[in-house]
Amino acid sequence: MRKILPVLILPLLALSGCKQAGKSEAGPASYRTITVSRSDQTLESHYAAALEGQQMVEIRPQVSGTITRICFGEGDNVHKGQTLFILDQIPYQAALQVAEANEQSAASQLATAKLTAESNQMLFDKDVISTYELQTSKNALAAAEAAYAQAKAQVTTARNNLSYTVVKSPVDGVAGMIPYRVGALVSSAITQPLVTVSDDRNAHAYFSVSENQILSYIRAHGTQEMFLREMPDVELLMSDGTKYAHKGRIDAVSGIVDASTGSVRMRASYPNPERLLRSGGTATVIVPTRLENCIVIPQSATYEIQERVFVFKVVDGKTVSQPVKVLGLNNGTDYVVEEGLKDGDILIAEGAGLLREGTPVIIAEE
Repeated sequence: MRKILPVLILPLLALSGCKQAGKSEAGPASYRTITVSRSDQTLESHYAAALEGQQMVEIRPQVSGTITRICFGEGDNVHKGQTLFILDQIPYQAALQVAEANEQSAASQLATAKLTAESNQMLFDKDVISTYELQTSKNALAAAEAAYAQAKAQVTTARNNLSYTVVKSPVDGVAGMIPYRVGALVSSAITQPLVTVSDDRNAHAYFSVSENQILSYIRAHGTQEMFLREMPDVELLMSDGTKYAHKGRIDAVSGIVDASTGSVRMRASYPNPERLLRSGGTATVIVPTRLENCIVIPQSATYEIQERVFVFKVVDGKTVSQPVKVLGLNNGTDYVVEEGLKDGDILIAEGAGLLREGTPVIIAEE
């Protein structure tokens, strides 16, 4: 029996060794792939936007006073020149009366000074009075003229202050909420305006794009002026997820890059006949970019190393890393490839960041 044991053990060891070797050998894995081809594409880039009416005016009093009357309702449509508030007018009416009385007094003093100066001139011509007396009367006349001019200016100021007690709307628009009530004391230094009037016949959507994106937009059209002129209409996604019925136009680009964010502010304008867009609201601007004969790949097929974009091509059944240059504009899910790929290239469609160079690949059937 002792002679037989080694013979029996060796085959068992051999079988065990074969099983371990089988576990260490990894065959090629199956991956979903895509084949590169050129086509015409329209990329839609989404940007969060803040809405404002085409003109929003904060109405503030120019003089101090107690509100005696509010002449409109919150949310009303108001017109340019319409009276909105009336402040207590009594002290300003009194101030105007005092100014007018001072003006009359100054006018009388001026008339007297003129008579005196004219009389002294005749006496001087007849050598009755001295040069000193003549000059004194002329100086008095000049002082009376200045006092009269000052009195007239005070009348103008008093009359303007009285007119400021009637607060009118400078624009057509929709009134906001009124934080003050009759009896409230207000002045030009109040923190909250009397009311805000928003002209929202047209609405502006303000949004920001990165510096690289604005450069891509402008390069695609040549100049900023051509970009604004040639850009297609832009859609608007409202806060409830529905698309706004009217398309707009990008009509302004800031000339300043925000140093803290590296972004550039832009404006798109939309007609607002139904008054659905309101100042202070939020929405999403959808900017289309039309590209001809381009290569578009999903972002899931890429990975980044030190701000460079790479893909894995499948060559002779194995992965080969390939750097690519992508357009600065994208829709959040796809890249437009400018350099690095050609028609017919086969790419790993997803999970590229988990692979290594030279990984054996079986192309999965779609």
